[in-house]
Amino acid sequence: MEVNQSQWTAINHNKGPMLVFAGPGSGKTLVITRRTEQLINQYGINPRNILVITFTKAAAGEMKERFYRLTGGRGQGVNFGTFHAVFFNILKYAYHFSAANIIREEQKNLIFREIMEHLDVEIGDEKEFISGIASEISLVKGERMDLEHYYSINCSEEIFKKIYQAYESRLRSSNLIDFDDMLTLCYELLVKREDILAVWQKKFQYILIDEFQDINKVQYDIIRLLALPENNLFIVGDDDQSIYRFRGAKPEIMLSFHKDYPEGKKVLLGVNYRSTEKIVECAASLVKNNTKRFPKEIHARQRGGQDVVIKSFKELKEQNSMVVANILQYCKAGIPFSDMAVLFRTNTQPRALIDKLMEYNVPFHMKDMIPNLYDHWIAVNIITYIKLAMGYRDRGLFLQIANRPKRYLSRECFADSKVDFIKLRDFYGDKEWMLDRIDKLEYDLKLMKDMGPFAAINYIRKGIGYEDYLTEYAAFRRIKAEELFDTLNELQDSAREYKTYEEWFRHISEYQEELKRQAQNQKKEKNSVALVTMHSSKGLEYSAVFIIDANEGITPHRKAMLETDMEEERRLFYVAVTRAKEYLHIYSVKERYNKELACSRFVGEMLLDRDCLKAGTKIEHKTYGTGIIKSNHRGRLVIYFDELKRERALDLEYCIQNMLLTVKA
Repeated sequence: MEVNQSQWTAINHNKGPMLVFAGPGSGKTLVITRRTEQLINQYGINPRNILVITFTKAAAGEMKERFYRLTGGRGQGVNFGTFHAVFFNILKYAYHFSAANIIREEQKNLIFREIMEHLDVEIGDEKEFISGIASEISLVKGERMDLEHYYSINCSEEIFKKIYQAYESRLRSSNLIDFDDMLTLCYELLVKREDILAVWQKKFQYILIDEFQDINKVQYDIIRLLALPENNLFIVGDDDQSIYRFRGAKPEIMLSFHKDYPEGKKVLLGVNYRSTEKIVECAASLVKNNTKRFPKEIHARQRGGQDVVIKSFKELKEQNSMVVANILQYCKAGIPFSDMAVLFRTNTQPRALIDKLMEYNVPFHMKDMIPNLYDHWIAVNIITYIKLAMGYRDRGLFLQIANRPKRYLSRECFADSKVDFIKLRDFYGDKEWMLDRIDKLEYDLKLMKDMGPFAAINYIRKGIGYEDYLTEYAAFRRIKAEELFDTLNELQDSAREYKTYEEWFRHISEYQEELKRQAQNQKKEKNSVALVTMHSSKGLEYSAVFIIDANEGITPHRKAMLETDMEEERRLFYVAVTRAKEYLHIYSVKERYNKELACSRFVGEMLLDRDCLKAGTKIEHKTYGTGIIKSNHRGRLVIYFDELKRERALDLEYCIQNMLLTVKA
């Protein structure tokens, strides 16, 4: 395969450190495999002394396969693996570990549940909480932080510290290690045992690392030890695609590489072989707004191309209808479903879109596990209230909502399998304040009996006080109440068109069954549209890409408060944009759950660089009508309107970023 000059410079590199900036679609896998081949054939390096590291088992397998295809099966002995696999191999030789010493995911979750039960920590979203705590423990280990100075984002420091220490104690007593221990124990071993370090330094004389922008501190520390004394480090990555800070990835490591290795060489793979010129220019307009990055010029091999379609819709159902219509249109034009993808910021977004895809029998598969809205713990609480209003009296149902909001009802008062309000009152006897609470609960359930599901959910939220409960719970969990209200809003919106509880429950059952069918069929149905989160889209490519819900608070996410967070959100959007080869649609909505939404600032940043936005262009403002772009006395572009014979000037950048404009043909 023909290579360009930059690629050849990287491939032909021999000794010493080299940093390769590999933009989207620039052929980085080709460069890594060809350079490995060059080391063996041109420079006479023993394949067994070469280590190629990437981040996932699948990527390592693909890299190995590509290498063997390139060499015709020659070059046997090159070490391909993930960080964890390589470092665990080092531990195996030193400590005689086996796979039995690695804790399984189900074991890990069981330990966390037992710890929480022992600490009497009551959590509504147990699965989510455990996942969050596990991520935090991973972060603490990966950064080798002092636990005393760590501020938890999931619970109080006291609770986090107790969970962390109890978890570590259980691991050690069971002679188990987790994936993060593979890194920390390996680092400690190599620092303490110079003899062992020397053995592995001699073995891994040439180290090549893919996706270097995703490396964390402990991984980098180990690699620096292994690379000594020759420092034959060949690292490939793109600081603009670093999107895993929440897992401990530190793009700063890549940005500071030249300080650690001032003698190192640099090369930019600046040709994008994947996307059209229009898409590449759009992506460049976006990512250049980040300040902590290496400036780089990326050029598209494919000149021209279709304009990026940027459109804002009044509401969600209009957006979803347009996505489905476009998919069917592209399919008719000859693009297979499998070459199309819908990308979104979080995996909770596409429920309504899934409904629409099902309605039009569009085959789809979910790259990520899309959570079933009706299985969410908040939905379970709401459905439980409705079942009790319908006359169900099972003990388990009452236990589910008894103290949501807080009523101080103990488990002991629900002694029988069926609950009787008369017996409840007898249990609390002369405690007038408790009897009032029981009376209020019974009154609420009777009042809801003949409501429709939409009205009932509204009453549970406001009349029963469920929103107040969520607000208190959010404070305990150190999350924003709005995140929990989003689930409530979506649940209530899903119930809007159903008049009775029975109708709504029937829809829920059909939706759940359809999701199961889709999950089973997607293994057989290869020609289907991909539904993918922006994070999981990295490394993938499609002819046609739809980015949905490009709104402030969604992308960038409302959690992005600091500048470092905002820059990561921008990189994430950049990754999403650069998945498209030929056609890119970016859609936003103006209203959701009766609230106005602003279009994402990232859309504005891309629009600002469009050729059509220059002096003399006519433009339509949603309030002031037709205007014309002019340059003011400071050279800044503004829009002039002749409104009621009174000249008005508005800043172009502000208007674009707030999606107040459309360009007139």
